[in-house]
Amino acid sequence: MSKNKIKQFIQTAIKNRKEFYEDKSTTSFRVFNNSGDGQDGLTIDFFDGFYLITWYKYEMYQLKNEISSILKTAPYYKGLYQKKRFDTKAMYLDDQDDFIDGTKAPEPLIVKENDVNFAIYLDDGAMVGVFLDQREVRKTIRDKYANGKTMLNTFSYTGAFSVFASLGGALKTTSVDLANRSLAKTQEQFKINDIDVQKQDIIVQDVFGYFKYAVKNKITYDLVVVDPPSFARSKKMTFSVAKDYTKLLKEVIQITNKGGIIVASTNYAKLGMGRFRDFIATAFKELNGKYEIKETFSLPADFKVDKNFREGDYLKVVFIKKL
Repeated sequence: MSKNKIKQFIQTAIKNRKEFYEDKSTTSFRVFNNSGDGQDGLTIDFFDGFYLITWYKYEMYQLKNEISSILKTAPYYKGLYQKKRFDTKAMYLDDQDDFIDGTKAPEPLIVKENDVNFAIYLDDGAMVGVFLDQREVRKTIRDKYANGKTMLNTFSYTGAFSVFASLGGALKTTSVDLANRSLAKTQEQFKINDIDVQKQDIIVQDVFGYFKYAVKNKITYDLVVVDPPSFARSKKMTFSVAKDYTKLLKEVIQITNKGGIIVASTNYAKLGMGRFRDFIATAFKELNGKYEIKETFSLPADFKVDKNFREGDYLKVVFIKKL
């Protein structure tokens, strides 16, 4: 990769995000998305003036100085951070400091998404606190599906779906995640949006254990979000989207009220939308249930996709009405 070529790719990508830079209601989005913007092995995200580079290939990391200098001239530039993921399994390589240049971001850094606040930590391990690719899904939940509903958010991470549901008028949200840190992180997201944390349930528990508890105690919900990692391992079990998503959906269907909405999501790149819909059909068929697909989502416009690399269009989200 020549230095001139990468400069051209990044500058073109920035021009293509003009509407995102100008949108005052959203100050967090993707600026450069791998081969979708011309070069695999590199993503760049924007968080209210702070740019975050994620290196997925060592050969791209070797262009660090050149890419850094290009970004120093980018719109609204305040500072630059990095995440290294160029080991063989794309695992995060922990640096003592992910900060590269400019001014350091406050902790937390408060960014906006469709006028909702997110607390972001750019130098706190592999993940910053929000997955930007779900922006349109969160907005749709807030604007169309949450009002007057009870909501369960499984594999909830920092509770972003719950925050949007609450702001959309949900009667109550329940967020469930196995990670201990999810409790404080989710509380923080509620607080910075002036939502009463005491009126929400935040549960640190294995999601499958919670399903059993909910079924046993006849707890049901009007709106359920299920967005598991592609692979997960707990003390009691191993989960993979390819093998276990249908079984997971059957659990979800049982605790969803009739007329309720299931937001089924996966970022597993090797699974196409057609096969994902087959998982949904099988789950309902095995429970003798009926359903209607209300709408589907893939990656938003800032996550530009290379048409010749189908796996790059990894996100699949289906809004399902249980009949």
